[in-house]
Amino acid sequence: MRYQGKITNWKDDNGFGFINPNGGGNQVFVHIKSFANRQKRPVGDEIVTYELKVDAKGRAQAENVAFVGERAPSNISPERRNTSLILAATFLVFVAASAFVGKLPFAVLWLYLVGSAVAFLAYAFDKSAARKDQWRTQESTLHLFALVGGWPGALAAQKLLRHKSKKQSFQIVFWATVVLNCSALAWLFSSSGAGALRSFLGAA
Repeated sequence: MRYQGKITNWKDDNGFGFINPNGGGNQVFVHIKSFANRQKRPVGDEIVTYELKVDAKGRAQAENVAFVGERAPSNISPERRNTSLILAATFLVFVAASAFVGKLPFAVLWLYLVGSAVAFLAYAFDKSAARKDQWRTQESTLHLFALVGGWPGALAAQKLLRHKSKKQSFQIVFWATVVLNCSALAWLFSSSGAGALRSFLGAA
């Protein structure tokens, strides 16, 4: 979601200033590195559009800032977003097909579908909370959802909601959970894995 406001208190020597949001509210910190067009520097009183994020100290900060009249580029290219969505959808189709031909129990399919839905909603809640400076979902919780089977929904949320998709440390752990989850799924296709799963479902 993009917001609009006017730049005030711009300190060009330091490369930062503040934005007064249209309609009132607290000022938003803005750094020169957050501008989409680095060749044009603000001088103050310009009207800009921007996205909001919250820094490590819980302060509102503008990112992907564009002067009014300029087109603000997406943080994620359409090609990269589409590739991620296709990957998530293809994986779920594979799991569904495996369940229908009897290679996997339907319980596994439901685990991925429900897990993906829960993960997507968790990302949406966390992004909304970040904008409103409210209680945030812990990153460890988001990773847990991905690990237990919700990573397709988490991946879709990252690209569609543009949330947690640029933080490198988060992405490293996220893809580690994807690898672990897929490794566990591959084991279920083995005779030992299939036997262990049948025993578990039978006991349950």
